Amino acid sequence: MNTVDDRVLKRWRRERVLVTGGAGFIGSHLSRRLLEQGHDVLCVDNFYTGSKDNISELLELPNFELCRHDITSPLYVEVDRIFNLACPASPIHYQYDPVQTLKTSVHGAMNMLGLAKRVRAQVIQASTSEVYGNPTVHPQPEDYVGSVNSLGPRACYDEGKRCAETLFFDYRRQHKIDIKVARIFNTYGPRMHPDDGRVVSNFIIQALQNEPITIFGNGSQTRSFCYVDDLVEALLRLSATPNTFTGPINLGNPRETSILELAENIIELTGSRSRLSFKPLPQDDPVRRRPDISLASAEIDWRPTVGLEPGLIRTIGYFEELLGTRPLRILTDLSTVQA
Repeated sequence: MNTVDDRVLKRWRRERVLVTGGAGFIGSHLSRRLLEQGHDVLCVDNFYTGSKDNISELLELPNFELCRHDITSPLYVEVDRIFNLACPASPIHYQYDPVQTLKTSVHGAMNMLGLAKRVRAQVIQASTSEVYGNPTVHPQPEDYVGSVNSLGPRACYDEGKRCAETLFFDYRRQHKIDIKVARIFNTYGPRMHPDDGRVVSNFIIQALQNEPITIFGNGSQTRSFCYVDDLVEALLRLSATPNTFTGPINLGNPRETSILELAENIIELTGSRSRLSFKPLPQDDPVRRRPDISLASAEIDWRPTVGLEPGLIRTIGYFEELLGTRPLRILTDLSTVQA
């Protein structure tokens, strides 16, 4: 067992840390935490889904650097540690250009692994619960190989991330690279992209505007929602483990919530007059999703601490401010899955 001691995180020396996708939802939160720990952060983003608004307060800091770059092309920098978060993660975004999504997952992984090999840096891959597909095992443990439709509309993301995991472990075996693979389950919180079509952001925006809440299927399908601060803590703890521990490791909240329950909670928390609108369930939409986090508990001494209701309240507050400060383009085509 390689349980992370809190003292290890505090002793982590000042490093130059590369965060790809650093202007995105999770990447911007991670960049802030790394800066708080005293590290130099190089944020790399092509701004396909990321936003300068997410990192605006960091741009003037002396130990924060922004580089506009697409990781499907090689990147030549000197860093000590790499968090590879670059990839559109919502169905609306990754299905808009599925070939580019695959390139980001596969070519991007190869380029970051090549960089890690050159500078002998640790590299942490942000993989996904979607590698399990529409699971036949519940909850999903790391040794479950998944049930993925390689020809379906979600495959550009699901199979791209699966291939990236293969590359990480092959680089480990062939080149002795220090790798970590995190399988991230549904994460939510402030700075979610308002137009990403994900269930939490969709429901909140629709509720705040008293619009119908769009539910695909009958709402009985389940997800497990992890607040972003909990996820960032887990990523940092994973990074602090010895190089003998690689993962993959599930990172998510094991509390299982139905889509219908989520909608009702958000309506109540916002005081909305919204009604529920049911539409057909899209192809390959997972019926159940819940992580087995036994490995995370044992290896990095981590469990989520933020409950769903307080996390939703904070996220609702963010979107209330966003809606009150600028016009918001609400997607009219919500025919894709709610991740």
